[in-house]
Amino acid sequence: MKLKLEDVCERGSSSLKQSDILGMTGDYPIYGASGYIGNVDFYHQEKPYVAIVKDGAGIGRTTFHTAKSSVIGTMQYLLPKDNVLPKYLYYVVGHMHLEKYFSGATIPHIYFKDYKSEEFNYDSLDKQKNIVEILGRCEKVISARKRELELLDSLIKARFVEMFGDVIHNDRKWECKQFSDITTSRLGKMLDAKHQIGTCKYPYLANFNVQWFRFELGNLNEMDFNEKDREEFCLEDGDLLVCEGGEIGRCAVWHNQVKKCYFQKALHRVRCNQNIILPDYLSWWFKYNCENGGFAAIEGAKATISHLTGAKMKMLDVTVPPIELQEQFVDFIKHVDKSKVVVQKALDEAQLLFDSLMQKYFG
Repeated sequence: MKLKLEDVCERGSSSLKQSDILGMTGDYPIYGASGYIGNVDFYHQEKPYVAIVKDGAGIGRTTFHTAKSSVIGTMQYLLPKDNVLPKYLYYVVGHMHLEKYFSGATIPHIYFKDYKSEEFNYDSLDKQKNIVEILGRCEKVISARKRELELLDSLIKARFVEMFGDVIHNDRKWECKQFSDITTSRLGKMLDAKHQIGTCKYPYLANFNVQWFRFELGNLNEMDFNEKDREEFCLEDGDLLVCEGGEIGRCAVWHNQVKKCYFQKALHRVRCNQNIILPDYLSWWFKYNCENGGFAAIEGAKATISHLTGAKMKMLDVTVPPIELQEQFVDFIKHVDKSKVVVQKALDEAQLLFDSLMQKYFG
């Protein structure tokens, strides 16, 4: 049975800004485009509901919320009618390709009036309950696997502190060296659409492809790299890719996951003098600094620094423990990574099952 989205839900809206709730506390959660914000002393929705990011970053992302909660104005309420279970509505909307309804060049928007006529396969309430139960079990497995990966990363983090102490204040009195003395680094190629003719296209890494200690390689873009560019911007095994903007300092070590791959200007390519410092140690050094305010000490930086420029990065003072100790840490990472590979495989299988069930139920 086919129904339109407007047959099973109504639109609600919020005028709340995040600034309206600063310093507020209470018993009721409130959410924004990036997720949970905090607790407040009021709520807008008595029953469970679905919300969708209606503009800006994360547009189109669908989230499910419990009763007695609220969202801020970047979100739009989808309030279930009596003929649909709230969690079933969440799955329905999450499976829709709403990007075709985005509008606006500078700040994109999505409006309920545009997608309310989107059709889907509607099931009886009894079948909805069964579908929600099955998909919910899959999501619990996925969540558990993700949590395992987080705990394994926490294990490495704890080992880093155990072995090297507070590397910002250098409480172990290790040797310190300037970044430029122990590495060579440079930014990638400027993306210039006017000069892209498609005659020598190669994949490249952008900021969003570099996550903490891993790469998102399923959506690599391509641009022209001539012979000189390929020599200048090539990636080699052991290169550390560091984000210049966004979450500054976010980084991962490259191990030739893609042959003949290059990098864009939003990234620093760092090559370590591995007689002095190892890239895996340096990546966790960046992580520790990012999480503990270490980059506030960069000359001229503010708490809201948005870019880690090449000049500022070269001036960083890096705590450098003995290379033998770094090697022990890298060996520990390799052992943990073996466990992460097993967990990641289980996660991928659970996600594949979930995706196939979504396709089966909602087409």
